[in-house]
Amino acid sequence: MSEDELCLRSACELAGLLRRREVSAREVLRAHLARIDAVNPKVNAIVTVAREHAHRAAHAADQAIMSGEPLGPLHGLPVAHKDLTETKGIRTTYGSPARAEYVPDFDSIVVERLTSAGAVTVGKTNTPEWGTGSQTFNPLFGATRNPYDLSKTVGGSSGGAAAALAARLVPIADGTDMGGSLRNPASFCNVVGLRPSLGRVPMWPATDPLFTLGVAGPMARTAADVALLMRVLAEPDPRSPLSHHVPASRFADPLDRDFAGTPVAWSADLGGLPVDERVLRAMAPGRQVLAELGCRVTDQDPDLTGAEDAFRTWRAWYYALSLGPLYREHPEWFGDSAAGNIEAGWQVTGEDLARAQKRRIALYHRMREFLDTHEFLVTLVSPVPPFDVELPYPPEVAGVGSESYLDWMRSCYWISATGLPAASVPCGFTDDGLPVGLQIVGRPGDDFGVLQLAHAFETATGTGNRVPTLPDDPADSHRSRP
Repeated sequence: MSEDELCLRSACELAGLLRRREVSAREVLRAHLARIDAVNPKVNAIVTVAREHAHRAAHAADQAIMSGEPLGPLHGLPVAHKDLTETKGIRTTYGSPARAEYVPDFDSIVVERLTSAGAVTVGKTNTPEWGTGSQTFNPLFGATRNPYDLSKTVGGSSGGAAAALAARLVPIADGTDMGGSLRNPASFCNVVGLRPSLGRVPMWPATDPLFTLGVAGPMARTAADVALLMRVLAEPDPRSPLSHHVPASRFADPLDRDFAGTPVAWSADLGGLPVDERVLRAMAPGRQVLAELGCRVTDQDPDLTGAEDAFRTWRAWYYALSLGPLYREHPEWFGDSAAGNIEAGWQVTGEDLARAQKRRIALYHRMREFLDTHEFLVTLVSPVPPFDVELPYPPEVAGVGSESYLDWMRSCYWISATGLPAASVPCGFTDDGLPVGLQIVGRPGDDFGVLQLAHAFETATGTGNRVPTLPDDPADSHRSRP
């Protein structure tokens, strides 16, 4: 098997090859590093390549295989970590000049979990400054470009991770999601991103471990690969007080399921959000796919009243908590978006928080009751397809102007405010070849069910098999065609 063919394999396929000793971890690593060298300069997905670290880890992985040691689920698989996620001995910048040379002396829980399960860290993926916004660019590394069209954005804030997966630089990656940062870039790059239920994936370190908007989670090219990651990431940890005391072994079960008669609510615009016609056309066949899977699909919009206020108020408060002291000391280290969030947080009052929390509680219970009737809500991820990489955000959506960089992200962050599990799964392409994802929202705690429906959907459509064609791509002769 050639190096290019190895890079086109899924994580589950590579894990099987490694366990059967049909390929070594060093061979898998060499293949992916060669592809990073060839392709990453075009997309700027991986901003720090930990080459020596990766070679040591792959050598150790091969020794463990040959000696018959117990192997973790991710043994020998290359992984790249978001540049917001601390990695011991590897630069972690948060996309900010304030941390341009910061090298942590510890690993975050996510990195601990992935590497303890045998994954081989190859580097760090690009993110906007402090993870702010759904467009991946920052003053340190510039913009990440979409592998499906290098003139377009990958979204964000886990945009480097999504681009690295789409460009076949790594088979698995991690990210975080407050307002859509695992779902939006997955949609823009034709991969799968899961925003887990609150507490499903422990988070540490964290300024506030009890904060309930931001989560960490997995991203990969298939639902099965995401489930493989969740087997590792979803174990509880006492450092994260919200973490679930539910065995992660649930994610080792087969994703196959008969969806005959399963009630699904279809909402193309979440009750009236402006949506680009290109997105609506690319999404539309998804409704019929669900029906053909046996789902009982009805057009029904959820009542998301209060989501806007709840999300924006608590988000601003958290920015002030986590970054306010540094901003007060060094305002020159912050771009307009991050600075604006901090300053908004300084204006939040106790009355504001009480109002926002009351609305969020009511929102949760309305959604819980909505999903008693409809097991899943299936809706849009983003109201626009990937846009010009030179723009900080879309200036308008379907003729409606954007007043801030947050406005176009409502279809994701309103769902964030509910605390429910949600995944972006490849759905289709615009007429000019840009990816469009579909968002699957599940009942409280039903992350596994979300992945089951995502698996059924992607199997039925095959959309995720469409590999981007990059200029002078050495893997072009091996790729799948739509």
